[in-house]
Amino acid sequence: MRRAAFYLLVVVVVLALACSYSAAKNETLDELKARLERAHSDERAELAIRIAQYQLRNADKLYNDGQADQARAAVEDIVTYSEKARDAVTQTRKRHKSVEINVRKMAEKLRDIKRTLTFEDQPPVEQAIRRLEDIRTTLLKEMFAKEDEREQKK
Repeated sequence: MRRAAFYLLVVVVVLALACSYSAAKNETLDELKARLERAHSDERAELAIRIAQYQLRNADKLYNDGQADQARAAVEDIVTYSEKARDAVTQTRKRHKSVEINVRKMAEKLRDIKRTLTFEDQPPVEQAIRRLEDIRTTLLKEMFAKEDEREQKK
């Protein structure tokens, strides 16, 4: 009897966690931005990267739908929130590698998107790619900096 109750409790907890995880994945852009503003410093990098990835999907869809002006705004958000993620990582000194990997993947996706665009639509995307590469460079320098170099920056 006790064992069955224990297993039932475990199943209920797992289902509750799965439902909350699913609900968190389906947050809108505005909800994510609001969460970022009030998030603890340890959570800011992850939230900022999620927003940037969300905007990357939006930019791709908008460019495919021929809405270049809205897509440019989404591309600018990608860079802005990637910079916020970099700043959060620099402040907390955690998750450098994860943020760097995500920024690299977003830059690669932007390169793929750029190849499909007309010549007139390519410059903002190229500029965003360069800025993402600058963010990656900064993160890599911080990841591999010696401890005494970090102390000198303070």
